[in-house]
Formats: sequence, structure tokens, C-alpha cells
Amino acid sequence: MSDTSARLLQLLSMLQTPRDWPGSELAERLGVSPRTIRRDIDRLRELGYPVQGTMGPVGGYRLAAGKAMPPLLLDDDEAVAIAVGLRTAASHPVEGIEEASVRALAKLEQVLPSRLRHRVGALGAATVSMLTGSEPNLDPQDLVVLAGAAANRERLRFSYRAGDGTPTRRLAEPYRLVAAGRRWYLLAYDNDRDDWRIFRADRISEPRATGVRVPPRVPPEQDAAAFITSKLYSLAPTYEVVATLGLPAEQVRQRLGAAAGEVEVIDQHSCRLRGSADTLEWLASRLLMLGCEFDVHEPPELVEYLRALGGRATRAAGDV
Repeated sequence: MSDTSARLLQLLSMLQTPRDWPGSELAERLGVSPRTIRRDIDRLRELGYPVQGTMGPVGGYRLAAGKAMPPLLLDDDEAVAIAVGLRTAASHPVEGIEEASVRALAKLEQVLPSRLRHRVGALGAATVSMLTGSEPNLDPQDLVVLAGAAANRERLRFSYRAGDGTPTRRLAEPYRLVAAGRRWYLLAYDNDRDDWRIFRADRISEPRATGVRVPPRVPPEQDAAAFITSKLYSLAPTYEVVATLGLPAEQVRQRLGAAAGEVEVIDQHSCRLRGSADTLEWLASRLLMLGCEFDVHEPPELVEYLRALGGRATRAAGDV
């Protein structure tokens, strides 16, 4: 291998395998002299790659961990495996790595050859998740487009389905993607409405980058996750519950944990619970799971919900 640049890349690819490489073996594989290998190792070190030498009869080299992440060289199978793994992480977010997985996937797919993009797409189409529940159907490729537009400060056109099902076309400037549980949200400046908006990513379809780069806008808050969380909570209905429980206050605190709210001691065998929640279902389930008698004073919606729930339970028991 006479071309120096190609030889250095091949040498770097070999050193990224976690093992010690004797200089003689490297020289044999690359078809050069041990002296050339030593010079190439020095070039890699000058470029910032932490290549360590090991002592021994024949000597050896390995790529050690450095202060910064050097460029990685991947073969076809490795690139496909990483892309598929990142797509999985994007579709079913793992806490702490959601946005990072999408950014990494966007960078990787940008440089993948077309033949590898086809393999990644085929694997994604043939893979079915066993996760069940109400997780929204979300195409990781759409997330890649959204993340790329946000990183490049590029305007984006897409179709958006509102909560009532109304379809619209949007022109927006993406700022950040935020994962919340099993859902992704896009914080973007809506050019048509001249204001910041929050879009649910699973309601976005056909995202297309326009190629128009724009200056960065000042976001409503620097912490996009905190801003989206506060907005979502402000839009959700809040029910304030007041209930008397036939259970000692300490046992209520133990069973409810952080969701206990304010627990006031009435006597040795009972207490009063005050708290809030955004769904009647959650409030009813928590009260019923305490396994004690209780009286709900507020809100009236919870009283009606429990009455309907009790009727269904009674009818089910009667059929048995």
C-alpha cells in the first residue's frame, strides 16, 4: 500500500480493534517495512491519536482512550449495526440518551453510502417491536430530519396534524428536540404564526429541509426541556383532591411515596389527603390501591368517576 493517506486510514482502522498489534504484523499486513510503520505511528500521534507502544520481544501498539473522541473508522457491518441501534434508541427513548441518539444518527446517516442506507432501511422495515401500549408510531428518519434542521439552523416544511385531527402545512425554524417518556416534542419558531410553538413529533409528517439557513433566534427559555414541560403541564387539566382516609398518615405516606401530597393526621387511625393530579383515572386508582375506606370531598368530578367505576365493578361481580 504505497499511498500514505490510504495506509494511515487502514492502520488506524486496525488499531481501533481492542488488541495489541506487533509492529511486524502491521508491517506484513500493510506490505511495508517496520520502519515505515514506526513513522506512520508517529504521524497518527501528531494528529492527536493516542497510540501506545508496548514492550516485548517484538513490540506492539494499541489505540488508547484519549482526552477527545477521535474519528472512528467503521466497516460496513459495524456502521449498519450502529445505525440500527441508534434508530431503536430514537424510536423507544432510553432516559438520558434520547436526544444524543438522534444527533448521532443524523451524523451517521449523513455519511453512510447509499448501499448501507438501503441495508439500514431494510432492517428497520423488517423489524417489529414487542413493546405494547400507547406509544406513538414515530419514524426515526423524521427525527433525523428534524435534528439536522435544528443543528443547521435551517427552515423546515412539514405537515402537521392537530389534536382534533385538522391537517395543516407548517414552515418553521426548529430549535430543539425533547424526549418526554415515549414521546418526542419539537420546539420551533413558527414562521406563519410569528411565534414559538411546540409540535408533537408523531404528528409531524413529510418533513423537508428547505435549504434556507437562518440566524439563531432567542428561545423563550434556554432550557428547552423545562420550557416544554411547563407548557404541557399548564395545558393539562388539574384536579385538586381532598379525601379522608381510614388509614394512619404514616402508612399513607409509605404507600403513596412522592405522590402523597399533603397528609394531615386526624387521629391514630385516619388522616386527610390533599393533592393534585391531571387525570381522574390516576386519582381513583391511587385511592383504591390504598386498600382502605375513604371519603372524597373534592373534586366532584372524582366522586362521579368513582360512582361510575363502582357501578361497572358491581355489574362485573354480579355476572360472575
